Amino acid sequence: MDTHAVAGRLERRTLLQALAATLLWPAAAGARPVPSPDPDAPQAPAVRIDNGLVSAILFLPDAATGYYRGTRFDWSGAVADLRAGGHSYFGRWFPAYDPKKHDAIPGPVQDYVTGQGFEAAPVGGRFVKIGVGVLKKPAEPIRGFPTLEILDGGRWTTRVRRNAVEFLHVVDDPESGYGYRYRKTVSLPPGRQQLVLSHRIEATGRHAIDTEMYDHNFFVLDGQPSGPDVEVRFPWAAEAFNIRGDTIAVAGNKLNYKGPIERPVRMQLKGFGPTPADYDIRVENRRTGAGVRVAADRPLSDFVFWTSPRTTCPEAYIHVHADPGKAMDWRITYDFYSLPAAERLTA
Repeated sequence: MDTHAVAGRLERRTLLQALAATLLWPAAAGARPVPSPDPDAPQAPAVRIDNGLVSAILFLPDAATGYYRGTRFDWSGAVADLRAGGHSYFGRWFPAYDPKKHDAIPGPVQDYVTGQGFEAAPVGGRFVKIGVGVLKKPAEPIRGFPTLEILDGGRWTTRVRRNAVEFLHVVDDPESGYGYRYRKTVSLPPGRQQLVLSHRIEATGRHAIDTEMYDHNFFVLDGQPSGPDVEVRFPWAAEAFNIRGDTIAVAGNKLNYKGPIERPVRMQLKGFGPTPADYDIRVENRRTGAGVRVAADRPLSDFVFWTSPRTTCPEAYIHVHADPGKAMDWRITYDFYSLPAAERLTA
């Protein structure tokens, strides 16, 4: 008998039982914990939700065993796998895994860019990163996305239903004067090939919450690499600036790959207007037929396109603001579809 294999199965079973005991499960939830889909993180807690048309596996926040424990992205709502209409849309896109690496996470995930109280904090002082907690300000200027020391991770509560997961993160830091109640619900509406991210943040400290937030989608359509089969479109004519890399062609309202890419490409885009109507992004693999439309109920404040050999990432920004005692709500919607045969690449 392979004692190591038996021990591994018992360890995973114990983990799943513990997870089921600590989550808040409604009486007829229908969803249950599942093993982590990433063999490099076998202990990472995960759940599956389903509406009959879309099935998704989500990683759950956990300071000890969570899949993502970096300090760049909000810990809630990372989609490890999503399937709809015979296509897949998210998954692991990076070669090496480290739970504290800033981008070792599948999408869609959010980065609340501004550290609340960062500028006022002394070196070694405290500031707040939404979706992460209270961080320690380092002595060195921040370049890139270093993983910082977490002084207080706040309190996470997770409620799971058959077709949705609701995350609540509460942070209260009297020393910096910042606090919040942040609720995010990831849902699969009945009867639709759709994923909805519903957000609400309430400022509970002395100071207002104010930050730019972008949705880093990390699309991996049908598990295929980035390249000429993939097209990105908007309802506005895009103009690129701050360009790093030369393998993306920008023409009118479309972004196209000139060929396979070997290293990341990044650019900012302008041309969008001041209404939510321009938060309308389509990403399609014209060979496999997988398509997704992303829309929101808030206007764009900035737009970045980033891609690497394994993922396509339109990064749509919105401005998030809540005065003390007030809240802000917003929604991001993903509609999944298949391209008609006549619109697919065949050669």
